[in-house]
Amino acid sequence: MKILGLSYSQDQSGAYALVLAETDGNRRIPIIIGAVEAQAIAINLEGLKPPRPLTHDLFTTVLSTFDIQLTEVFIHAFEEGIFYAEMKLTGEKGNFSIDSRTSDAIALALRCSCPIYTTEEVMSQTGILIDFEDSDEETALEDELDEHSVYDEFSIDELNEMLDKAIHDEEYEKASVIRDEISKRSEPELPLTEE
Repeated sequence: MKILGLSYSQDQSGAYALVLAETDGNRRIPIIIGAVEAQAIAINLEGLKPPRPLTHDLFTTVLSTFDIQLTEVFIHAFEEGIFYAEMKLTGEKGNFSIDSRTSDAIALALRCSCPIYTTEEVMSQTGILIDFEDSDEETALEDELDEHSVYDEFSIDELNEMLDKAIHDEEYEKASVIRDEISKRSEPELPLTEE
């Protein structure tokens, strides 16, 4: 599985949909998670560095300190609307698994760069088939997860100041949106050519 991104949940107020996709297929799994869990995943997806380590960063440091590797995250069941996951680890004492909330396991998988797997049964129960037809996958994903920026009127210098403040105040969702706006403006414009 790969992480496609996060979007606001239209079904539950204050919740987010974490969208996972098959690496070799068109099925998607939307997992509803809370704002705190979404923030932990978003700051890593966006490459933001919090001023102090968050819980998942701390856990990653502990694993590293004791020479334990997170080798994979396995989403093994879906029951009564809840996904069940376990983290597979290896260390001096051998291989072992730890039960985990799916959102926490994925936040750690991102930080440890380990793969995420699920079963065909979970995919059959929860997967949504996306038919991209004429448009490619990246364009469809951008449309699906698009957020409209409210920062159009600010200069780059103002946006950089706002980004620093948002990170300092640990407002990572806001920082992510500001960073996207800065990146969008930093992309070089292609010259117009006549056909």
